[in-house]
Amino acid sequence: MFKILSAVAALIAAFTATLAEARWLRAETDSFIIYSEGNEKSLREFAETLQRFDSALRFLVGIGVEGEENRLPIYLLASAQDVSRLATGSRQGSIAGFYVAGSDGSFALANRQRDTGYAGTSAAQQILFHEYSHHFMKRYVRAAFPAWFIEGFAEYYSTVEFNKEGKAEIGRPVYRRAYGLLQMPKVPAEKLLFERPSAMRNSGQMDVYYGRAWILTHMLYHNPARAGQLGTYMKDINAGTDPRQAAIDAFGDLAQLDRDLDRYIRAPLGYRTLRDATPVPTNITIAALPAVEDALMPLRLERMSARGNAERIAKVRDDLRRLAALHGDNAEVQYELAAAEWAMDRDTRDPAAVRAALDRALAAKADHVRANVMLGRLLLRDLHDKGADDEAAWREARRPIQLANRTDPNDPIPLYAYFRSFQPEGRRPPDIAIKALERAFALAPENIELRVANAFALANQGDFDTALKLAQTVAFDPHDTGQGERLLEQLENMRKIREGGSTAEIEIEIEDDDND
Repeated sequence: MFKILSAVAALIAAFTATLAEARWLRAETDSFIIYSEGNEKSLREFAETLQRFDSALRFLVGIGVEGEENRLPIYLLASAQDVSRLATGSRQGSIAGFYVAGSDGSFALANRQRDTGYAGTSAAQQILFHEYSHHFMKRYVRAAFPAWFIEGFAEYYSTVEFNKEGKAEIGRPVYRRAYGLLQMPKVPAEKLLFERPSAMRNSGQMDVYYGRAWILTHMLYHNPARAGQLGTYMKDINAGTDPRQAAIDAFGDLAQLDRDLDRYIRAPLGYRTLRDATPVPTNITIAALPAVEDALMPLRLERMSARGNAERIAKVRDDLRRLAALHGDNAEVQYELAAAEWAMDRDTRDPAAVRAALDRALAAKADHVRANVMLGRLLLRDLHDKGADDEAAWREARRPIQLANRTDPNDPIPLYAYFRSFQPEGRRPPDIAIKALERAFALAPENIELRVANAFALANQGDFDTALKLAQTVAFDPHDTGQGERLLEQLENMRKIREGGSTAEIEIEIEDDDND
């Protein structure tokens, strides 16, 4: 018994020592919430640069309002290897930053390394700017773009720098693509325009694809001989013109476009400088995380990144159980444990453990947003499994989700959860639930699942034109695996049924994710 007590005491002492050395800082800007293990000075400089980048993009796209209702969380790790380990499970991978828009909401992981391998800004910053450009495009530019331009746009803006006068320099060279562009077999313009990066046979060819997408974007933005062609092309694409015909109409002979690209690569590249300086933001706040949340942060990142990897989920769940045993009154720790328990495979999941952790989280913080959403989903699933037909019971099961929405009206997760809460009951979502979906989509249009759900909802209301445009944005996404094409086909079939005189609604089919 003495040995057992000594072991427990040692465990508590180890955790206490860890908690006493809080390292994670949280910075808040108008558009971001940034977490970093670095020092306050470097975090402030990073936050200033990122917020200025956001302001420059808003100016270029014509968005007059600064700031976000639903700010993007960004996690800064010490090195590219640390990011790669979270992304792949191995520090030997090549992923130095990534972006996710899923059931945890949207977030990005980046690193703080200041390499000297490229001229201009660090590769780490360029990768983050690339990923944020994707996020920005999906959130603010409501049009369908082909895969090459989605990647070319992100590469083009990834190298933004601010000169000594504070003016943004746009279109500087992406030096990390130089070897692929100059030394590797090229991706012809025709292949670039009509194939996805996922169709490339290997990582080398994919690197060339990204480089050619960037240089084509750069040429269309900067070459006076091709002024206006990109706008014409995008207008035709979004009007439903066949992509090949749209390309020929806008760019002319595609073989000539390819030859022009080859010449453009070898010519000196210019860039544009904005006329006015982008001011350094002053309303940035930085604070250290509480000690318990500092210890929790690596486990939270592991849990969010390990999705689908049973071995990693089981390990982080065990680690969270140990932390939760020491901090039974901490809502964040208990919620993370519940999320990890729920992320286990259905065959090994312990629903009682999920509910117990949620109960502890809500006992500590009754209005914890994500814990209430998870509790509502758990109650709804139980009613569905029991075949319940008591309307009062279904209403009661939705209450935690409604509380979550009242607590944070700008979090899209509770809004979408409320919309989905009618599916297990087998009921058509009422108008208020459709409004909740619309609001969730307005807050997080980058989320593909929200795009799909909103497209079906619009189609059921008879607005097929808007629904099909949303479906196009899914189909054109470089990382889409066929979902977008299936969505377009379903919507076209729905339109034919409606044009045939049927007034019946098509049920919105959304896959039920066991890990939600």
